[in-house]
Amino acid sequence: MHVPVQAIDRDIWRDGAASEGTRLIPEETPLALTYNGGTYAVMMGTPQNLEDFAVGFSLDEGIITSVDDIKSLDMVRLDDGIELRMWLDPDDAARISERRRHIAGPTGCGLCGIDSIAEAVLPAAVVPPGQSFTPDEIMTAMQAIAPLQSINIQTRAVHAAAFWSPSQGIVALREDVGRHNALDKLAGALARSRTDASGGMVLLTSRVSVEMVQKTAAIGAPVLVAVSAPTALAVRTAEAAGITLIAIARSDGFEVFTHQGRVTAHRAREIIDVVA
Repeated sequence: MHVPVQAIDRDIWRDGAASEGTRLIPEETPLALTYNGGTYAVMMGTPQNLEDFAVGFSLDEGIITSVDDIKSLDMVRLDDGIELRMWLDPDDAARISERRRHIAGPTGCGLCGIDSIAEAVLPAAVVPPGQSFTPDEIMTAMQAIAPLQSINIQTRAVHAAAFWSPSQGIVALREDVGRHNALDKLAGALARSRTDASGGMVLLTSRVSVEMVQKTAAIGAPVLVAVSAPTALAVRTAEAAGITLIAIARSDGFEVFTHQGRVTAHRAREIIDVVA
């Protein structure tokens, strides 16, 4: 049975002394994503929220454009992994068969198996203007992540991706040993709940590489906030996609790399003209 956390016996050497005990560590298992009977990708990930992962991966990869494109989704547990079996319309299945790739994705790998450089640097979707946020809101959002990371609280070994809105706080949070998987799971959770991402922020506990920006653009969120630094390509991609990229978000503040106008000292009040 695949569970997200395992208790493992180990010997401990600390301060020159030996002892024994158990430690909770995250599970990692092969996750095969199949469409109409054909395997498209095999990723290594945490066996939790897998329906969200299947939907989010499919959206972020451009395999589908809506959660409704998936006619059925079955999760089949095997001895050595889990298959996420999806069925699409025949026309969609024929289209993806031309770009199907068979990969064994290492943990944290987001572009494994890409066939060309051009495919790796495809432009991200351009997000609409969306919401602006105050520094206090950004700090509040990031501070809300840690208490909700149930797997990380036990193991200190997984990434999280979350979505925050001013009216609801943390709307959804997903964890995985792979940072890309965590964001795919978040994308799936938002799509399945029909959440409009234009009014909130995507939050990451990892660094920001170009794929993380591309996935955020696919989600449609105007702001991406991460605890670690971005790559230069991630910054250029966020600029082109219209995303406000905020990184190195720590307890004492953060740094804004693109589209700085969405970070304002005070939230602008909506003014409604009443016509007599």
